Amino acid sequence: MKEAIVQPDLEVNIVDSPIPVPKDDEVVIKVVVSGSNPKDWKRPVWSNTAHNSGDDIAGVVHQVGRNVHEFKPGDRVAEAASIPLAAMTSAMGLYQRFTNLPLPWHATTKSIPLIIYGAASAVGAFAIKLAQLSNIHPLICVAGRGIPFVESLIDKSKGDVILDYREGDDKLVQNLKSAVEKAGGKVEYAFDAVSENGSYVNICKVLDHNTGQLTNVLPVKDSDVIPSSISQSFTMVGAVHASMDKNQFQKETGSKTGNTDFGFVMFRFFGRGLQEGWFSGHPQEVVPGGLAGISSALKNLKDGKASAVKYVFKLDETEGVDRYNTN
Repeated sequence: MKEAIVQPDLEVNIVDSPIPVPKDDEVVIKVVVSGSNPKDWKRPVWSNTAHNSGDDIAGVVHQVGRNVHEFKPGDRVAEAASIPLAAMTSAMGLYQRFTNLPLPWHATTKSIPLIIYGAASAVGAFAIKLAQLSNIHPLICVAGRGIPFVESLIDKSKGDVILDYREGDDKLVQNLKSAVEKAGGKVEYAFDAVSENGSYVNICKVLDHNTGQLTNVLPVKDSDVIPSSISQSFTMVGAVHASMDKNQFQKETGSKTGNTDFGFVMFRFFGRGLQEGWFSGHPQEVVPGGLAGISSALKNLKDGKASAVKYVFKLDETEGVDRYNTN
């Protein structure tokens, strides 16, 4: 099989690697389409180490381990090239990092204002979709070039608004304060899907300083700018593989379940939504050349050229790869 190794300069080496054999609880998927995420450029650049970190894929089940019963060879893994990492990051942030936000199957009937900063990103957009399913409103969304896309996701009849960060920090904070006033004068939840370039600084100027909760998708380097009275957390999708969530609330309750169980439920929830049509992936742009197109796509992500779109790659466009038969 072909494997793409991303170098620290974002050049990509395509190498031949053996097809893995699944362990007892694992599934091997024959990838037809692969998606990209910001972490695919951040990890090799920030660590100065070559890396292969592709997480979002669509394809066909090739082989399963002996303990796997839900899947069998030949099963299609559909529309997954734009969903898993971003959607689960959103779900983890909303329902595992925040306390007391209602899950989609227990939608609220009361007003719960929520700030979503970076609303046009895949993580931000999935946060909107999940919030809608939980009937969390009003949503105070911050976006830029992707505003037209975010318009298609929100419900203005329930007070949802979009603010343009391109007007500058001072104007944005002013607009955030106005939106908070219209939302009842108090916002306790903020999902920062950007977590850099002053995003959480702006958020903290309007988030309630007594009961506010803020979650970031990147580690906060200057945490001193966040008031100590605001509960701040870090949302990383990799935590879904942890059997126990280490936050204080599960420690207090002595819960025996954690992120792994949450992920088990949510991924199946996403699947049902796709099947029934009330959940969908992120807009996609196919980058020509298969794996050879990864380098240009990651450079575009790094340079901030992508907005409201996820770059995906068709593996059969890679030189030396036979066209896949998914029948």
